[in-house]
Amino acid sequence: MQIINNTRNDLLKRNEISYLVESEKNPSFDEMKKKVSEQVGKPEENIDVYNIKGNFGSKEFKINAKVYDSKEDLEKSKMKTKKQRDAEKKADGEAAKDVEEEKPVDARAPSEDKPEQVAQEDKPEEEAKAVKEEEQVKEETKEK
Repeated sequence: MQIINNTRNDLLKRNEISYLVESEKNPSFDEMKKKVSEQVGKPEENIDVYNIKGNFGSKEFKINAKVYDSKEDLEKSKMKTKKQRDAEKKADGEAAKDVEEEKPVDARAPSEDKPEQVAQEDKPEEEAKAVKEEEQVKEETKEK
């Protein structure tokens, strides 16, 4: 296992390391996590192996890993999927519902005092009346 690149990222509190590994078969992420852990001297829970690249017919693989100072730093910077974000929102929403018992009234919601929309059958008659009224107004303006 040969180190190609080792960069310190102080903002995210991690080392970004690239390795070149010779292997008969494609190494797994778990295997590489163990090897990186042994070489760096940090626990496996602080390591994120995010890329293993190999070329066809070659026995050399390029491994990219991020070694964090602590597990909390790893959790903060790890990207979450949409499902994970939705699950967190749902959990936060349920906690908020427990605190807030009544919902505020939505001003845009239709009230019971307003009449319901006119049925589809009545619309053609109303349109015909509106057309007749427009014609009468036009005739009255022509007469003046």
